[in-house]
Amino acid sequence: MKKYSLIIQILGLACACMISAGCATQPAASASAASPNSGHLLVARIPNFGTFVNLVLSVDGKRVATLNEGENYDGYLSAGQHTLIAAVEPNRSGIAPVQKSLTVQAGRTYSYTAAWSGDNLVLNTNQ
Repeated sequence: MKKYSLIIQILGLACACMISAGCATQPAASASAASPNSGHLLVARIPNFGTFVNLVLSVDGKRVATLNEGENYDGYLSAGQHTLIAAVEPNRSGIAPVQKSLTVQAGRTYSYTAAWSGDNLVLNTNQ
């Protein structure tokens, strides 16, 4: 009976993982298409960011992406002032989110990489 229960648990976990992988995060509909008055935002997650740790990206207080291993964010922001917040989930170690102010200019691309600096989460600006 224990062997049967273990098999059911493993199959359930496998199904949950497949469902999670199939629900890839997409930018909000308003942010997915470039308008003439928008800037392009790219956020990458470094390959060794961590297993079983998601990068949560918010713009102006609204969650726009939850990035798993191998995923990146690719979206558009209206011109003007914005606040980017990156956090980890689950946050078992009490890691503080990182916040960046960004003044978007139409037609420009802004690229960041989420990484670790010691035990701190950072958003590095890509050149």
